[in-house]
Amino acid sequence: MDAVLTLEDSLTLWSPQDRDGMPLLVLLHGYGADENDLFGLVPYLPDGIAVASVAAPLAPPWPMPGRSWYAIDSLNTRDAAGITTAAEALLRWLTTASARASSVALLGFSQGAAVSLQALRLAPEQIDAVVALSGYAAPGDLPNDAALQEQKPPVFWGRGSRDDVIPPNLVDHTAQWLPAHSELSGRVYPGLTHSISEQELADVRIFLSQWKDSIG
Repeated sequence: MDAVLTLEDSLTLWSPQDRDGMPLLVLLHGYGADENDLFGLVPYLPDGIAVASVAAPLAPPWPMPGRSWYAIDSLNTRDAAGITTAAEALLRWLTTASARASSVALLGFSQGAAVSLQALRLAPEQIDAVVALSGYAAPGDLPNDAALQEQKPPVFWGRGSRDDVIPPNLVDHTAQWLPAHSELSGRVYPGLTHSISEQELADVRIFLSQWKDSIG
């Protein structure tokens, strides 16, 4: 049985500090990074939203720096149970953190993208949009998947054509799963590796602006 994980709220980075009633975007970093990694994206995001960059709850094996959302046994396998455990921890944190937010969206990179999509599947009533960068949807069925097929929440999925970190079978699975369970905006960026490009950030800004404009 997986241990219950908890996000360290004291590590969360916020912008701005006065954020009551604003739509909330939560940033989830990738493997070996930390809460500082994606916080640098704030200047590229739409105005008028609150941003919280959270720290993953685990430490990767030494000597890997930073933090991780779930263990990676090999480059070819990913444990869906570990992704679910991390998503449940995020949702527990989000219950309090989003109490005064007008809407909630998640933006995750790599592991953070997988956890973001899993959180949407676990609690679609809590999350209104997801940006998944260089990540994937975990295999397997969850109870709310049928509801997502009806609701089709907006999801942006961006990845590089030269990304050799995410196994091809998981990319193929995601390419089939997302169109059936979301209103998908997807783009493959030629030549991009396991990273984020300026063009991708421009597309993300458009997507998040549409999410913000749809509120209320």
